[in-house]
Amino acid sequence: MSETQNQKLRANSGQAWSGGSGDAGLRALTAQARSQTSALLGSIPDAQIEVRFDLRGKTAGQVRIRARGEYLIRYNLELLERGGADFIQRTVPHEVAHVLAYHRYGKRIRPHGPEWQRIMRQLGAEPTRCHDYDVSGLSARKLTYFRYHCGCMEHQLSSIRHNKVAKGQHYLCKRCGEPLQPGRRTGA
Repeated sequence: MSETQNQKLRANSGQAWSGGSGDAGLRALTAQARSQTSALLGSIPDAQIEVRFDLRGKTAGQVRIRARGEYLIRYNLELLERGGADFIQRTVPHEVAHVLAYHRYGKRIRPHGPEWQRIMRQLGAEPTRCHDYDVSGLSARKLTYFRYHCGCMEHQLSSIRHNKVAKGQHYLCKRCGEPLQPGRRTGA
């Protein structure tokens, strides 16, 4: 791992936990997850990789590709605490495999496609798509849906897409190709 990567990993260590300073076990887990991530990413010499422990909800991990080839790996701290060593053995390689696959094959590959699966096996991990950690008591984001229409039918857009429309994003109907408009379709 490059010195820049190490600096980013160290710089984000303050985001590793949200509890008080007395939680040494959780600190040890985050340090172990960070160390394992760093070790597995060793084959990417110049990539900019940021690691955070700020993911919430029922998702164990996530990779985002940023502009200029930078990567953001996010881990769910609560699931790390619940899963412990199993999280480090399964989730860390899962997310690292995404970075390695995107780095080697480009960002247009299927997220859990054959390239990712091959890398998972090379890392010594089973290429499973979903975790089976206990998620009881964790809240998942509940999306609100908004009515939109085009020339041929009505559509339901999630609050995420609805907010993007409010910021100027346009969506087209896959059937007729017309832009989606807010509200119900009038006439028939």
